[in-house]
Amino acid sequence: MTLLAAGKVNYRARIERAGQLAQRGEFAAKEILSFYAELAKFQKEKYEALPKLWGTRPVVPAKGDLRAELHVDAALEGFEKLLKIVEHQAPGVLAEEARELASSGRVRQGEILQEFWKTGLLEASSPGTQDEPGIAPAPLAEFFARVTLQPYADFVTGAMLPPAPVMTTCRCPRCSALPVLGVLRPEGDSGKRFLVCSFCSLEWEFRRILCAHCGEVTEQKLPVFVAEQLPHIRMECCETCRHFLRTVDLTKDGHAVPLVDDLAAVALSLWAEENGYQRIQENLLGT
Repeated sequence: MTLLAAGKVNYRARIERAGQLAQRGEFAAKEILSFYAELAKFQKEKYEALPKLWGTRPVVPAKGDLRAELHVDAALEGFEKLLKIVEHQAPGVLAEEARELASSGRVRQGEILQEFWKTGLLEASSPGTQDEPGIAPAPLAEFFARVTLQPYADFVTGAMLPPAPVMTTCRCPRCSALPVLGVLRPEGDSGKRFLVCSFCSLEWEFRRILCAHCGEVTEQKLPVFVAEQLPHIRMECCETCRHFLRTVDLTKDGHAVPLVDDLAAVALSLWAEENGYQRIQENLLGT
């Protein structure tokens, strides 16, 4: 069993895992995984190209604040290629937004990236602007910003000192983004729990019996559900706030790549919705 080290970025592993899972009959997510593999290839190329723009390492943000400054030209590198990938391979609505953003120009594209970099959110379009070229509804524009900026954030984070160890914060100690999923990594006879940042991919240790959304600590109010067809993926729910965290258990499948296995668990998202649970933070493709 070979485990990826906590917090280590490996786009090649993500691409290969997406291909493996797409071939398995038990996952109803072949189109999602195939599309994600193309996005991961784009991110891999962007991540590997960044040293040429900076030298060997990026400029570390002042005071260790990841969101302090954005190198816009570096962030925009390859953006047009991403738009073409999405236009030709994504579902209709997303493909249409790729065409709209392509027509908006580099200045507008840079503004979208800067806004998302600073806050993790984009303001909703104002009334009457939906038909203007390049004005994408916020959730769709956020998709393009996340895909583009994640490898940039991974690269910058790699040059920064790790944050002080924390076990109780529900937001990323590096950039304050919400966790997208959890990971159980083998330790002793059980597993140590980590949360994975939805933006910069940082992993930080987190208590086992604790809701990652509202802080509930009563074990009876924190049920865990596991589907028979996906035994290594846990649905960690909270009866207090009705949110859930999907957690990939590497003690049960050491070949899993958490971010990719999470994308494949479409059936679990449907189950959660039917049972009244809301995800703390959706993954890149909203599954």
